[in-house]
Amino acid sequence: MDMLKHTPLTDIHESLGAKMAPFAGYLMPISYSSIREEHDAVRNGVGVFDVTHMGEFIVKGKQALDLVQAVTSNDASALAIGQAQYSCLPNETGGIVDDLLVYRLPEDMCAEGEQAFLLVVNASNLEKDWNWISRHNTFDTRLINISEETGLIAVQGPKAIEVLQQLTDVDLSAIAYYHFKKGKIAGIDNVLISATGYTGSGGFELYTENEHLPVLWDAVFKAGKSVNIQPAGLGARDTLRLEMGFCLYGNDINDNTSPLEAGLGWITKLKKSPFTSQDLLIRQKEAGLTRKLVGFKVEDRRVPRHDYIIESPEGEEIGVVTSGTQSPSLDIPIGMGYVTMPYSSKGSRIMIVAGTKRLQAEVCGLPFYQKNA
Repeated sequence: MDMLKHTPLTDIHESLGAKMAPFAGYLMPISYSSIREEHDAVRNGVGVFDVTHMGEFIVKGKQALDLVQAVTSNDASALAIGQAQYSCLPNETGGIVDDLLVYRLPEDMCAEGEQAFLLVVNASNLEKDWNWISRHNTFDTRLINISEETGLIAVQGPKAIEVLQQLTDVDLSAIAYYHFKKGKIAGIDNVLISATGYTGSGGFELYTENEHLPVLWDAVFKAGKSVNIQPAGLGARDTLRLEMGFCLYGNDINDNTSPLEAGLGWITKLKKSPFTSQDLLIRQKEAGLTRKLVGFKVEDRRVPRHDYIIESPEGEEIGVVTSGTQSPSLDIPIGMGYVTMPYSSKGSRIMIVAGTKRLQAEVCGLPFYQKNA
């Protein structure tokens, strides 16, 4: 435990009685009360996650856009200042180095003729991503790793705006989904206020320097006291994202999964300027996929787990489970996994092999959870 990194909020998490565990080299809170309580707080009220472990890189220079375009699958040229997009870093064999967020930053932080982007990457892939992007940086642009000094909390849920608006003059209702503004919040200058998240219940992610993070956390909890704001850990973060069908790197996507197989064709712009594996992915699309990532609901009380084999009703091996949980919102076991194309359509019957037991399941549309359902 002594070798693990701590976030600026570790002492606060421990004082709140959080169950702590190693994650991506950090000591992180898994839960405080229970995963279900924290999950419900985000779905119906407001919950706060410490996600300081995420990595942040600045790409800055005259050819900043060229570098971002060369390494990411989405079309960053479509981004206006103040916009963000979900994207991925394809590798040379059509797999995924990582998924990430790309922010087009204001140009007041640039010299004339320059542009700047913020790339937010997964903690477990930070060094890998840095090396990958650096290797491809043959452009007139600088790559700056600000991960160690950047703190990040995610204030998520339908009451997030009600809580945060008390702390800032920035009109939060004017920040559209996947847009951001920089402003003062809780007396802290230059906080990047981003209408993004990993929960499907709305809210904001707040980026600031590490030194300001405890003050920001305390101010948010003070402002949210009247709506029963709750701290939330990585356990609820996982159940929330899975209910939305959001991919988790290392589970649902990795170096051997193509973005097209993973249902990420919408962030894989095959007609934009050249990027890694573009030709390979074009050929894969033309030839047709052999497998696809699907969501499924289990007709049993047992939860599907990562790496469980998926079979056809007749017993033929057709795929593998990548993620599974007991859905707190739906109160049934749900999962995602790769299956061969004949079993990928909605309503297909599949079997999940759980030891000696075969669990009946049905392929369904994503997301599993819908606000008005």
